[in-house]
Amino acid sequence: MKYGLAAFALASFAASAAALPALQPPDLFGLSLASAPAVRPDGSLIAYVRTANDIQSDTGRKSVWLVDSHSGTALPVSSGDGAATDPTWSRDGRRLAYVQTNAAGVASLHVYDALTRQASVIGAVARSPGHLAWSPDGTTIAFVMSAPRPETVFGAPLTAPAGAKWAPPLQAVDTMMYRDDGIGVRKPGFAHVFVVAAAAGGVAKQVTTGDFDDDGPLSWTPDGKAIVFTGRRSADWQREPFHAGIYRVALADGTLTELASPTAPHSSVELAPDGRHLAYIGYDDRHRGYENARLFVADSDGRNPRMLAGSLDRSFEHPVWAADGRHIYASYADRGITKVARVDVATGRFADVAAGLGGEGFDLPYSGGDFALGGDGTLAVTAGAPGHPADLAVVRGGKMQRLTQLNDTLLAQRSLGAVTPLAVTSSFDRAPVDAWLVLPPGFDPARKYPLILEIHGGPFASYGPTFATDGQLYAAAGYVVVYANPRGSTSYGDTFANGIDKSYPGTDYDDLMSAVDAAIAQGFVDKDRLYVTGGSGGGVLTAWIVGKTHRFRAAVAQKPVVNWASEMLTSDIYPWIGKYWFGKQPWEDPQGYWARSPLSLIGNVTTPTMVIVGTEDVRTPVPEAEQLYGALQLHGVPTALVKVPGAFHDMALRPSHAAAKANAILAWFARYGGPGGDAK
Repeated sequence: MKYGLAAFALASFAASAAALPALQPPDLFGLSLASAPAVRPDGSLIAYVRTANDIQSDTGRKSVWLVDSHSGTALPVSSGDGAATDPTWSRDGRRLAYVQTNAAGVASLHVYDALTRQASVIGAVARSPGHLAWSPDGTTIAFVMSAPRPETVFGAPLTAPAGAKWAPPLQAVDTMMYRDDGIGVRKPGFAHVFVVAAAAGGVAKQVTTGDFDDDGPLSWTPDGKAIVFTGRRSADWQREPFHAGIYRVALADGTLTELASPTAPHSSVELAPDGRHLAYIGYDDRHRGYENARLFVADSDGRNPRMLAGSLDRSFEHPVWAADGRHIYASYADRGITKVARVDVATGRFADVAAGLGGEGFDLPYSGGDFALGGDGTLAVTAGAPGHPADLAVVRGGKMQRLTQLNDTLLAQRSLGAVTPLAVTSSFDRAPVDAWLVLPPGFDPARKYPLILEIHGGPFASYGPTFATDGQLYAAAGYVVVYANPRGSTSYGDTFANGIDKSYPGTDYDDLMSAVDAAIAQGFVDKDRLYVTGGSGGGVLTAWIVGKTHRFRAAVAQKPVVNWASEMLTSDIYPWIGKYWFGKQPWEDPQGYWARSPLSLIGNVTTPTMVIVGTEDVRTPVPEAEQLYGALQLHGVPTALVKVPGAFHDMALRPSHAAAKANAILAWFARYGGPGGDAK
């Protein structure tokens, strides 16, 4: 019998831990994670957002905490119901601004005084603000917020008589970008820059105007007289959603100066401490599925741009200037693992200073994570690992120290499935493909286990070796779980990601089947009990897989796309699907759209397939799932349609939904020969 070396190495550990109970769906209510760190300029304190799943409200409650960067001593800053987000330090390090949104969804700006340990409300705002930034003198806070505009109305509205109960008025839209997943239909308005005095009772003043969307982060000039930001301000901006220019707005009179054209992508602009240069992310838009996001520096007027770290075939994010003005810190994902690099501005050379960041999510092992830099060089990161969600950590002298252990009490009482790498060679072209196994608690390499293939969405995204409740719950039910980064995954460079450019689904199918074959070759997988699931882009591939092969006993397509023509014209991202993923619009190439639609393969499907979707999903809208369900019913294939009430594309925002979804998937697989149908 053949076994993988990693499985043998983990067997003794897993067996010893098996005396503890495995993770179960109710445990999801006990999980917490860290995100959005903000380092005090002197490095002594770190603020961060703690998301704690709450069983009473069935939400992930967000609160702001302060942590001593040396001792790890922590205390809460925000209080009350709702959510606290976006902690941002003043330049002198005494005050911390943040946004508090109450249970009714009303937002207000708060300032916490680190000396008195008191928080005060500095002003209510009409709509949720973001990208907070203190002025150099600490008197003013800038932020980005949607500025309302009148509702669109066609025809004079009628007036109801007193006491009458009429139907709601008609709803009309006349903008291209009129809804967003996670929000629904947008309130009429455009995002603009505002400022407010950093004292109680301040009234926000709108700084930028126009029928355009502006964006952060916001960067003050050293004299406090202007703010630099990005904005989508071209004439055709709604049809070019990735294109944005760089602008400077004068606070005295609102004069706007263009520093970089809005006819190309620019984002994440930040001025150097002395105001003489700016850093930003950009790339040449070739209308491909993926482009590496590059790090640039330019003079403060936008002239003389040059690329830094051009030898790195990866995408940078979130550039932050060091206090010395000679280095820029930025994050990037490499082979599924998120890292932070320090880049020398003069030479363009870079070196990694942190690795193993963890993203903001519980259910799936997506790459990601946040970092922040103090004026003294203190680096804070959200540190992830296979054994726990993201914690707050500090990096000094090349060493990472966890400052929080948000889940240690709970997880010390649970036996988790070990996560181990799996070497995969693609059957398509012999290219290496990164993959990981999640092994059942108490794993015994002499046994045969059923296998679940879990597929990430995107498709331009990546999984990594980090904590994920879905994988742990599947493993707890007795499955080996395999997940991979097939062609199209990011963090492997331009060529690998664009392996599916204008051909998705495509060779990613071959890579995934090779991952299944590699798992079977380990010797402990029952090749006759294979199951497959995935969400969004993974839902596309799940529906595609059951049309291409009969090797899986059952499947669950979560929030799938099955008809690219209908998806393209009903999704909230419809302005760019045709241009970037197909090269043509549906009416220009109907056969091309159909050939890549899983519905075209329904005649081949025999695999029992459940379909799951959120009722408010506008990224992969409900009719996509309903089309798959209806087609399978007509074709006589066992199927079921499960809808998650009130859920947008992220169906796991509520812990009860995350648990119920995992239970439904396990129950479906159990119906067709898998274990786990009795999960509680």
